[in-house]
Amino acid sequence: MVTSVRRTTLTLPAAALGPENPLPALRPLDEVHQIDDHTRAGLPDQMARQVAYEPLRSILPTRLRDAYTRDRVPTELDAIVIENDRLRATVLPGLGGRVASLFHKPTERELLYRNPVLQPADFALNGAWFSGGIEWNIGATGHTTLSCAPVHAATVPAPDGSGGRMLRLWEWERLRDLPFQVDLWLPDGSDFLYVGVRVRNPHPHPAPVYWWSNIAVPETERTRVLAPAEAAYHFGYERDLRRVPVPRWRGVDHTYPSHGTHAADYFYDVPAGARRWIAALDGDGHGLAHTSTDLLRGRKLFLWGAGSGGRRWQHWLTDPGTGGYAEIQAGLARTQLEHVRLGAEEDFSWLEAYGPLSADPTTVHGDDWAAARGAVAERLARALPRADVEAAYQAWLPSADTEPDEVLASGSGWGALEVERAGYALPGTPFAPASLGADQQPWRELLRTGALPPPEPATPPGTSLVSRPWRELLETADADVLVDPHLKYHLGVAQWHEGDRSQAVRSWERATEISDWWPVLRCLAVADQTDGHPHRAADRWLAAFHGAVREWRERYGDGGDSSATAADREAGAEGGDEGGAEGGDEWRAVLAGLGRETVTALLAVGRAAEARDVLAALPAAVRARGRFVLLTAQVLVADGDAAGARALFDAGFEVDDLREGDETLSDTWFAVAERLVAADPEAAGLDADALRARARESHPLPDRYEFRMRPA
Repeated sequence: MVTSVRRTTLTLPAAALGPENPLPALRPLDEVHQIDDHTRAGLPDQMARQVAYEPLRSILPTRLRDAYTRDRVPTELDAIVIENDRLRATVLPGLGGRVASLFHKPTERELLYRNPVLQPADFALNGAWFSGGIEWNIGATGHTTLSCAPVHAATVPAPDGSGGRMLRLWEWERLRDLPFQVDLWLPDGSDFLYVGVRVRNPHPHPAPVYWWSNIAVPETERTRVLAPAEAAYHFGYERDLRRVPVPRWRGVDHTYPSHGTHAADYFYDVPAGARRWIAALDGDGHGLAHTSTDLLRGRKLFLWGAGSGGRRWQHWLTDPGTGGYAEIQAGLARTQLEHVRLGAEEDFSWLEAYGPLSADPTTVHGDDWAAARGAVAERLARALPRADVEAAYQAWLPSADTEPDEVLASGSGWGALEVERAGYALPGTPFAPASLGADQQPWRELLRTGALPPPEPATPPGTSLVSRPWRELLETADADVLVDPHLKYHLGVAQWHEGDRSQAVRSWERATEISDWWPVLRCLAVADQTDGHPHRAADRWLAAFHGAVREWRERYGDGGDSSATAADREAGAEGGDEGGAEGGDEWRAVLAGLGRETVTALLAVGRAAEARDVLAALPAAVRARGRFVLLTAQVLVADGDAAGARALFDAGFEVDDLREGDETLSDTWFAVAERLVAADPEAAGLDADALRARARESHPLPDRYEFRMRPA
């Protein structure tokens, strides 16, 4: 059976992603994989250089995805199946090209952790991410911004000469402005899925590159992860990177994911010259192995740990009662804190292979680590010799430039826009003009005419482009500066992204000379907060919020009346909800994003009453979200009503967009608890530490709010 590629659908209980957040992501990333200068100084020279090389300052020009919920309904997802007589792989082109399933026919075993639901959660660099399968992480430290985005997909002749087909996925990665491709095929009779990857730098300057292939595997108490290493770099959520022995450290064999207490990364220190591989095998010695050509140097285990926080996160990402999972990964660098330099007009390419592996369980689970990993290496050498992987890579390379034939799915139009701007030649990955959409049209007009068209009245501004070539086009664009603040708004965003903050503020202030347009006021609020002016920032956020509410009501609500009476708020909420169209959803995303930022800024300067009014002015559907219930609890605490805040927790709520590593839920719970204890006459005279201890003892955090990923 030669490899076949066909379209199908996959039906899963899925939560809707909702619209993108229209507010530009100006603030620094809260990515947890960061270390301080002291820790970096103790690392090997190359690793230390790559940790310091071009860290990402923001996720611009991409937008946040934070409007998803936890309301799951049966949903048909576009899927592509690649199949031979041994394996069947199912790919989701609308969700980053994720390999959702890899099924081995002879043994009737699913080799991956196959999530039975599609539940977005705040793990990607830009928010929405979901667990399970194999994902292709490109861009910067963290889960890619393409986790829940479409990619281009088409068929290409397979490189083995069998007459079979290969599936090509490709897209333009916008954080680093780099095109990439992922080619998947199954040679006739092969038990291994082959994956050829190429990342290209078409620019006349070097670029930082990040790549980790992330493989979710089922986890049981007897699952063991093996790799050819005697040491690993451990990274925990205390943000500490240290070299530790494998398999045991601090009395725990961490090659068993279920043995860890808290979530952690183990980056295996694979010796130079050793074959690159990693495997996860169950108690019977069966499981999945991954190997690659040598360029893909790093290997990693991520485990959730057996603590209550790790268990809670696993339930959060799937259905309670579903088996757990761990992640085995492969990357360009030794750790995920690093970025690798790719020269001008050069590329990185490599080959990966995924397939079943079985080894003697007694040896795999024995106390002799050298024997265990040696047994797996020997079985892998028999199942797929290292020389065969290199030969497959060499056979694939000429096919990497082959133009796709049958188009199976379409990605974004951003690559086509960049190709039109710079005239890049990218054989094998066509970014066709037909892929250009509404998001790209204003920028295409700027490119062609030298003028950036303003948005429609009462419409949130579109995406900002921030790379140096687009900034230069904005700086020389034609505009009526007396009536249009739009150009200065986008120019300021580009300047801010490049680190030219004083120029950005100057551009935004010039825009305010034209009008007090709420997007500009919001940008100035972020600048004020960054520069250490929290009171002025709160004023500007409040003005921006009121301006957005006025525009929203003019279009969907009560005719522009900006008063905040209950009747007006309900009229506005109903108007927005009745809109039901994409525009209404987009405005709710604006108000949710602005409302969250404004309330947080007001609380930071002790203005709880105004924060309460902001929450009251939001659409009813926004106020009902768990994130805003939590904000309400924080306002009540600040207002002295700890009992009211506790009542919200007791009633129960879920913060749909809780961020990985975010401890806001537990922090707020214990803040409420401390105030309740402090109000008890028996607590009179207790110092702060004793009060805190009594609060934790008398008000333990309920499991439903336990998301802490590090030791308490």
